[in-house]
Amino acid sequence: MDIGWRLAFLLLLVGGLGQSAWPAVVALVLRWLLGDSICLVLLGLALLGWPWLGPWMPSWLSVAAVAITLALLPAQPPPALRWLPADLAYTFSILCLGLKTWARLNRRRPDTFIDSFERWARAQPGRPILVWTGPGSQSVTFRELDAQACRAAWAMRAELGGALGLHAREPTALLMLPSQTMAALALWLGLAKLGCPVAWINPHSRGAPLVHAVLSSGAQVLIVDPDLRENLEEVLPKLQAEDIRCFYLSYSSPTLGVGALGAALEAAPPDPVPAELRAEIKPQSPALFIYTSGTTGLPKPAILTYERVLHISSMLTLFGVTADDVVYSVLPLYHTMGLVLGVLSCLELGVTCVLAPKFSASCFWDDCRQHGVTVIQYVGEVLRYLCNTPQRPEDRTHTVRLAIGSGLRADVWETFQQRFGPIRIWEVYGSTEGNVGFVNYPGRCGAHGKTSCFLRMLSPYELVQFSMETEEPVRDNRGLCIPVRPGEAGLLLSQVLGRQPFLGYRGARELSERKLVRNVRRPNDVYYNSGDVLTVDREGFLYFRDRLGDTFRSGGRGRTCPRERWRACWHRWTSCRK
Repeated sequence: MDIGWRLAFLLLLVGGLGQSAWPAVVALVLRWLLGDSICLVLLGLALLGWPWLGPWMPSWLSVAAVAITLALLPAQPPPALRWLPADLAYTFSILCLGLKTWARLNRRRPDTFIDSFERWARAQPGRPILVWTGPGSQSVTFRELDAQACRAAWAMRAELGGALGLHAREPTALLMLPSQTMAALALWLGLAKLGCPVAWINPHSRGAPLVHAVLSSGAQVLIVDPDLRENLEEVLPKLQAEDIRCFYLSYSSPTLGVGALGAALEAAPPDPVPAELRAEIKPQSPALFIYTSGTTGLPKPAILTYERVLHISSMLTLFGVTADDVVYSVLPLYHTMGLVLGVLSCLELGVTCVLAPKFSASCFWDDCRQHGVTVIQYVGEVLRYLCNTPQRPEDRTHTVRLAIGSGLRADVWETFQQRFGPIRIWEVYGSTEGNVGFVNYPGRCGAHGKTSCFLRMLSPYELVQFSMETEEPVRDNRGLCIPVRPGEAGLLLSQVLGRQPFLGYRGARELSERKLVRNVRRPNDVYYNSGDVLTVDREGFLYFRDRLGDTFRSGGRGRTCPRERWRACWHRWTSCRK
C-alpha cells in the first residue's frame, strides 16, 4: 500500500472501531499475517484512538474499513498462510521455553544445568547417564557420575584453589582426546559445581594455535590428556612464561614442570558440593568457551553463558525428546552440537547418552540396536556416509525415531528415510557465537530452518544484498543495507538486542567488534554478521547456500575451518574405528 491508501485506511478503521470493531480488527490482523508489517502499526494506532473517536463515528465506517482491507488482499492466499498453525505452536513453545529459562536463572540463587543434573542424580541414581562404546566400553549411572564430579570438585579445590581463581571465576582449559571422554566429563562437571567455566580445546591443536587457544581463554590451568604429551611439551615454555599451570589427567607426569591429578582425584571424597560455592553465578556469567575460527584468523573462544547453555540444552524438549529416550552422539565434545545439544541436554533432561569415540558407518546401527537408541545426532555428512554403506536386511530393525542435527542435503534426507524408515528429522541452523537460530519444525525436506512473522518479532534478522568482491553488505543511497526478495541469496544479519545479545569472544574487544554491522535497517542499529548466505522462500523456509571468506561451515556444526584443511580434518574425525 502507498502512503495515501495507508492514511485513508487508518482513518476508516479508527472510526469504525466505535461501533463494530471486530470485523475491522480481524481483517487488519489478517493483512499483517499476510506480510504487511505496516498493518501492525495501524492496528496499534487504531486501538489507541478508539476510546476518544470511536463513540462519535458511524458504524458504516467499519464496514468500509473491512471492504478496503479485503479488497487489498491478494487474489490467492500467500503460501506462508498454510503454516500458520505450526508457526503459532512453535512460537508459543519458544516463548514458554524462554520464560522457563528466565525464571530458573533469575532466582536468588540461579538454577543452572548442574542443579538439574544433581536433581536427576537424586531422583534416579541407578539409571545409566553415560554409555561409552569405545575401547574399554563402560557405563556410569547418575549416582556414579555425580560422585566422580564431586571428587573432581574437591580435588581441584584442594590442589588448585588459588590457581583456579574461584572468586574471579577464571576458566580452566581442557585438552582431551575422545579416549578420555568419561574422565573429562566428570572433571568438567566438578568444575561446574565450583562455578568455574571450562574452555574445551580441539585436541588436534598444536603449536601457535594451541598457545593462542589457551591464552585467549584466560585460563590459568590447563589439564591435558597424557596421550597428548608431545602437543603440550612443544608449547610448554610459552605457557609457563604466562604462569599457566599444566597438569596431566594421570597418576604420574613424564614432563618436568607438569603435575598429575590422578592421585588427588582418587583420594578426594565423594561428598556433595555445597551450592553456595557457585552462588555468585549470574545468567550472563560464562559457563563454557567453545572455539570457532569465525571467518579469518586463529580459533577464538566464543562465550556461552549459563542462560545460553540452558536455553540450548532445553531445546530437545521442543523436538519431542523425553526422559524415556536414549540419545546417541558421535560428535566431538569440543563443539556446541556434541557438548551442549548432546551431552548437556541429556544431563538436563535426565536422558541416557550413548557416546562413540568417533563416527563409524559400519558400527553406527549396531550401536543403536545394542543400546536401544531412540534419538541420534548428526551433521549432514554423517547421514550421507550411512546412506553410502551397503544395504543390509536389518536396515530398518532399530528403535530410532528422531534425528537431530544440521547440514542435511535434500537428496540425502530422502534417501535416508526411504532406507532406514520414517525417522523424524529435526534440522537446526545456528552457530556457536551467533545470536539467532532456526529450526525446520514442519519437517520440510532439504530446508535448514523455518521462520515466520512471529519469530521475526522475537529474533529480528535480515537477509541483505552483499558484494562477492568485498564480502560486505551493499548499501543504498541512505547508507542502509538492501534486503533481498524471497528466493534471492542474502547475507544473514541478526539484530543485537537486550533479549538477543551478541556476547562475542573472550579477549580483545576488536575481535567481537569485527562481527558487527551498523546502520542496517535504520541509523545506529547494530546487527551480528553471520557470514552465512541463505535464501528464504515465500513459505518462510530457509536454505543455506554459502559461507563468505576463506572458511565454510563444517557440516553444520556451528564451526568453520579453512577450506584446504577441512577434508583432512573430516577424514580424521570420521575414520572407522577398528
